[in-house]
Amino acid sequence: MISVEALGYRYPGAAAPALRGLSFEVGDGEMLLVAGNSGSGKSTLARALVGLVPHFHGGEMSGRVTVCGQDTRGTPPRALAGVCGFVSQDPESQAVVDRVEDEIAFTMENLGLDPTLMRKRMEETLDALGLAPLRERALATLSGGERQRVAIAAVLAAQPRALVLDEPTSQLDPQSAEEVIGVLARLNADLGLTVVLVEHRLERVVQIADRMFVLGGDGGLLAGPVRDVLERSPVAPPLAVLARALGWRPLPLTIREGRAFAAPLRSSLRPRANGHPVPGEELVRAEGLRVALGGREVLRGIDLSVAAGETVAIVGRNGSGKTTLLRSLVGLVRPLAGRAIIAGSDTARVAVELTARAAGYLPQDPGSLLFKESVRDEIAFTIAGRGLRARPEEVLAEHGIEAFAGRDPRDLSAGERLRVALAAATAGTRVWLLDEPTRGIDYAGKGRLAADLARRRAEGKAVLLVTHDVELIAQCATRVVLLAEGTVVLDGPVREVLGESALFSSQMNKIWGDRRILTPSDALAALEPGALIGGVQ
Repeated sequence: MISVEALGYRYPGAAAPALRGLSFEVGDGEMLLVAGNSGSGKSTLARALVGLVPHFHGGEMSGRVTVCGQDTRGTPPRALAGVCGFVSQDPESQAVVDRVEDEIAFTMENLGLDPTLMRKRMEETLDALGLAPLRERALATLSGGERQRVAIAAVLAAQPRALVLDEPTSQLDPQSAEEVIGVLARLNADLGLTVVLVEHRLERVVQIADRMFVLGGDGGLLAGPVRDVLERSPVAPPLAVLARALGWRPLPLTIREGRAFAAPLRSSLRPRANGHPVPGEELVRAEGLRVALGGREVLRGIDLSVAAGETVAIVGRNGSGKTTLLRSLVGLVRPLAGRAIIAGSDTARVAVELTARAAGYLPQDPGSLLFKESVRDEIAFTIAGRGLRARPEEVLAEHGIEAFAGRDPRDLSAGERLRVALAAATAGTRVWLLDEPTRGIDYAGKGRLAADLARRRAEGKAVLLVTHDVELIAQCATRVVLLAEGTVVLDGPVREVLGESALFSSQMNKIWGDRRILTPSDALAALEPGALIGGVQ
């Protein structure tokens, strides 16, 4: 189906190659999972499989890639689209038209399909991805996760023989992610669709893959059955991290398998209370906040308070109003009623520039904040705009991005761009508003972010974090606020909310059934030194 022979690639003007001498094959009907640290070349590989490398990106390519017998170097991406579909990690960039149904029809029209067949495929695709209620909606009115499902639907409507997806669940809530992964699993099992899946959130997908590749930044490739690879992989989901630490064999991939290993150890658990700094002065307040977009009321009377020293995670299904809430708090969206107060100022009554001096806002696409030719210039621009006395080198060092100082932000990996954009958005601010900050970053990057947020919390900053990443919430949040249909339905301490939720719950909580255990570190700390930690028969 897919053959890769000694593939190498260097982006135009790049100092080092993104891919080095990769060789492998993907069989017909196989489900292949591709993982690796940020910057290891996963997205580049995905683009090479569908011909975007080198046709769209240019650069220098060596070796050979063939898909369904077609050499990608001699076949334009448009000609490959009918046999190998591609969904990028940035669904906004794939949109062509304005309406959901028209976007899905666009690919089929380009393939010249019969109108009757198009209508049949349209209904099947809408139902498969739960998009029927959105068919008449404008793309601009959809949430990030809804747009991602539309991007997947537009590709699936062409019924390609192979499908390459670059982080298809990165913006989806847990339930929507399960639905999409379920669709991919069914297409793979029932129709024999070959699937190459690039993912950072391995806990969602390891159980459905036949094989797993882990790319190394030096061009190395760790490949094999999923269990075997996870035994040695530098990137691993929480369950695998715990299993390796406790010597569980064979390595569990599912919650059911993990619970079987954990069952005899539950009586040995001695969880310790994990305290957080006592919150300080109130820095963020929403009072009766109501917002309408496109004639639809998105927020319906939100009341919320966040104090210095708190990290509050905002969760909820796609379209529940999470992003709108952040944008309203920072003054980018004007409310119909109510008010938003940041550090004592009503954001509707002051200029956005003044609010930005107290609150840093990081949007879902961090690259949209970066427009200078170097990282140092980006930071210098922020410093000047906020009237800070710091030097660029001090901010670069504070965020650990000195190594990127002279690089163009557009040449950085998704995780690297996030770190730069976070520094640029939040320098000198007391309130951090972060919208899906783990999109496109690896476990190590999430660990760095969690540690950074813990440090900022200790410094007395207030952090509001919109995310679907339950594992990140487990690492760094002090409170969780659940939105549904534009209203707050739950607001409580992180361990209570995650521990009592069937949907928003971490792997460790599902395995141990104790709300005090949310992370592998919690579990390891809770086990008595003499507890039995071997495998089960």
